[in-house]
Amino acid sequence: MAILIDAPVWPFRDRLWSHLVSDVSYAELHAFAGRLALPERAFHRDHYDLPAERHAEALALGARQVSGREVLAALRRAGLRRTAPRRPRPAGQPPEQLASPSPDPIAGG
Repeated sequence: MAILIDAPVWPFRDRLWSHLVSDVSYAELHAFAGRLALPERAFHRDHYDLPAERHAEALALGARQVSGREVLAALRRAGLRRTAPRRPRPAGQPPEQLASPSPDPIAGG
């Protein structure tokens, strides 16, 4: 039972971010996020986004730093991985004209 966090290497809006997850349950994750006073909007399907300037605080509260790959593996092992729903292709648009989906930062690609 652990709260896991990866390094703050994910860029978004001129900041670097970490992913905060539980390897047990969403209840454990939400409780830990409450201790950090994270807003609900920081939760994305299966993880919280945590800005680099709060990374040390999460570690001080007991989060264990792991790689991004370990974050993903822990979510999958626990059955907690939730991916974004696939968007349907617009009618009449061939698949090769679709833009590439944005990469999944947790999966590293």
